[in-house]
Amino acid sequence: MTRIHDLAVVGAGPAGVAGALTAALSGLDVVLLDGASRPGGQYFRRPAEGFHAGRPGALHHGLDGFTRRWELLGERAEVLLRHRVWAAGRTAGTITLHCLEGDREERPRTVTARALLIATGAYDRPLPFPGWDLPGVLTAGAAQALLKGDLVLAGHRIVVAGTGPFLLPVAAGLADAGAQVLGVYEANSGFGLAAHPLLAAGRMGEALGYAARLARHRIPYRGRRAVVAAHGRDVLTHVTVATLDAEWRPVATRTVECDTLAVGYGFVPQLDLPVQLGCATRRDHDGGAVVAVDAGMRTSVPGVYAAGESTGVGGAVLAEVEGRLAGHAAIADLGRPVPAVSVPAVPAGSVSPDPALTRRRDRLAAFARALQEAYPVRTGWQDWLRDDTLVCRCEEVSLSAVREAQAMGAADARSVKLLARPGMGWCQGRICGYAIACLAGEDLAPARRPIAHPIRLGALATPTGPHPPDSTGEPDSAGESGSTGEIDPSEDPASPRNPAPPPSPTSP
Repeated sequence: MTRIHDLAVVGAGPAGVAGALTAALSGLDVVLLDGASRPGGQYFRRPAEGFHAGRPGALHHGLDGFTRRWELLGERAEVLLRHRVWAAGRTAGTITLHCLEGDREERPRTVTARALLIATGAYDRPLPFPGWDLPGVLTAGAAQALLKGDLVLAGHRIVVAGTGPFLLPVAAGLADAGAQVLGVYEANSGFGLAAHPLLAAGRMGEALGYAARLARHRIPYRGRRAVVAAHGRDVLTHVTVATLDAEWRPVATRTVECDTLAVGYGFVPQLDLPVQLGCATRRDHDGGAVVAVDAGMRTSVPGVYAAGESTGVGGAVLAEVEGRLAGHAAIADLGRPVPAVSVPAVPAGSVSPDPALTRRRDRLAAFARALQEAYPVRTGWQDWLRDDTLVCRCEEVSLSAVREAQAMGAADARSVKLLARPGMGWCQGRICGYAIACLAGEDLAPARRPIAHPIRLGALATPTGPHPPDSTGEPDSAGESGSTGEIDPSEDPASPRNPAPPPSPTSP
């Protein structure tokens, strides 16, 4: 007989662990799933035990508290690491998650629960530019992930570029670890939060700390600058740094020699599962889609909650607070009393209703909105592109191919996709989707994919891995969703393509 849990939580980052622990401490039967082999999500990417790291928390803020919560959760709930959830389906009263269990030899498995908390985080939002497919060019989140999780420096002479405050911890962490960071180039003004002095004041200490670390390593920080091209025959050797006008159009350029470029333009929430289930979305302040939730982190679908970056990118602290709110809501909705006292080793207020919790979430969310307003992506980046610039790396689709599709009548991103194939490769549009939508002049609506991760056809053919139903109980339709339904074409070892790797969700 299939076991039905009270609450299933997808994602073992700050939001997922906080929500799962809050619910488990009330007596709910909780199961937490994550595709990684270690907990923490993209923010708490701890080195493996075999590394024998002397100070595993040196590159993380709040790791000790997260570790205590994780250990306590292991005593109160079922934890399933190495379980990739590729689809979710809803029937009357239950939600079924379709997973692949294990590492290389993955086995299909289903998990059923009365309610679901989605805490799947976000992944880097790259912008294409000439040479961005060269070895040595990677996202800022990837550079930080290598350092935090594998204790590996992405390179020796590194340029950090893009927009947003996430560039600061990336540059400081790389420099502290021994890299020569040649500069931090912020495409917007370096004083983006000047319009929000009260919100900025609350984080001034953190900003000054990063500034001091950059100064100690003599790392220049330049506003209104961007890397508009990367150069090299087989590997990166130098980049072109441009001075930008207010719309990011280049007005002057210079060359910087380096072996690594870490570039980031914000993050994209990972919405595959909530969109599969029919959860309503809204447009965030940066124009992207996020899950619409109420004060208790409830989505529009009964029994489904969302917390963390899927409801709006705001960082690990906000994600944890939202996870706790979602846990409290699940307790109330599933009819369990909320414990009146805290539990040792858990921060105060994590298991008892706290009127200040919602107010804290509101303050943190307001700061996140201010950051989005202060560090937007301007349309001038499209002037950096050349006709031969690859826009979709998986399918090797150039800007000229996109323009040709538009000349043939493609008026939106889906039409461009059908005519020129961007978004049909390994990453299923996660890397190029933002750029294609911008080039097509289209709103950044979330794609509805019946498959959340690349999987083998054999997983679909097994009795435990059927095509998941959508929120109406009918089989999902790739034709309606804009997804081709392709299953990881890059697994063919004879393929001549050079796809971008599937993106990792990354939390600032």
